[in-house]
Order: sequence, then structure tokens, then C-alpha cells
Amino acid sequence: MTQDPDLHDDATLQDVESRVAAGDPFTLFGEWLSLAETKEPNDPNAMALATAGADGLPDVRMVLLKEFDETGFVFYTNTESQKGRELSENMQAAGVLHWKSLRRQVRFRGPVEFVDDAEADAYFASRARDSRIGAWASQQSRPLESRFALEKAVAREAARFGFGEVPRPAHWTGYRIRPVYIEFWMDKPFRLHDRHVFRRDRPDGSWTTERLYP
Repeated sequence: MTQDPDLHDDATLQDVESRVAAGDPFTLFGEWLSLAETKEPNDPNAMALATAGADGLPDVRMVLLKEFDETGFVFYTNTESQKGRELSENMQAAGVLHWKSLRRQVRFRGPVEFVDDAEADAYFASRARDSRIGAWASQQSRPLESRFALEKAVAREAARFGFGEVPRPAHWTGYRIRPVYIEFWMDKPFRLHDRHVFRRDRPDGSWTTERLYP
């Protein structure tokens, strides 16, 4: 596979290493995400989210990363969904964003907390009206007898709200993964990939860094 020199040359690698040395994974993540937004054709913020309930059996699905800062990575969902139920039993999760066009990925894991109500309300209000109505209509992850039943539920909720505001349902909110581990991975020739890891003992702790064998 031909390597894009803009993404994989020595200068790029040195730039990553300087960011790692500075001990700020969120700045580096922001730079990679910004680059992905110019290169990925669809959903550069698509994230595989892994959770596990009390039984410890892992579960994974794609969601959208909606926010991030030095406190963590935020996604939104129905708390009564499969992932919501698993998180209620085990408030820990892992995520990975893979950008095929860049041949890079970032993965992280840590405890999970709810975003506050004001943050959830603000994000919900920014969604398209039909998406807000859909959040009321969908009993996410539960059995659905037919597509028509879903369409009826959407129509019912649309009629209920009319032209008024569509508030955030109590069962719909955001979760923030507070990472204790973040890994930055870059594709290199002959499977000799470049891996840099940030670790800390707790979400408010100091980062240590190391390079891993591919």
C-alpha cells in the first residue's frame, strides 16, 4: 500500500512524539480528529463503544463521539437501551476511533459518568426536531413488532408536541468516559506500527507515557 507522505513521514512522527512528550493526549487527539474531518468521507467522529454488564460479557456497537475535552469523551443515548442498561450495572467503557483514510486509530478506556442535565439539555436542543421526536418514540433496543409500529409511534409523538418545543426525555442523556488509558496508533510499513500510550491510575491523575511494541 502506498503511504501518504503527508501523514506518515518522519516529520509527522516527530510531531506526534513531541505531543506525547508534552503529556497532553487531548491536544493530540484534537489534532488527529481535525485532520480526520478533512480526510474521512463520512462520520469522522464514529466510535466503537464497548461496554459490559454485571455478567462481564462484552458488547460493542458504533456510536458518535459528540464532545471531548480534558475531562473525557462524551456520547449520548437512551439510558434504557442495551448499552444504557449495561452501564447501569458497570459504569466503565472503552472506545476506539479508526480513521482508515489516515491509517490511524485512537483507543481509550476508563470509568463512566453522566454529563450534567444542562449539558444534556443543550445538546438535545441542538438536534434536528425529527431526531428529538424520535428519541421519544423509540424504545431503543427493545423488541419492535414492525416498522409500521415505529412509524406510528413517531407520528403519535409528533402530534403530541405539535409546533411546541420537544424537551429532552428523562431516559435520554449523555455519558462521559473518563480515560485512564489512551493509545495513539499509526500504521507503518511491514506491520511495524507506531504506538504511544498515556496511562494514569485515576481520571484526575497525572499521565505517564510509553511506547509499545506493535
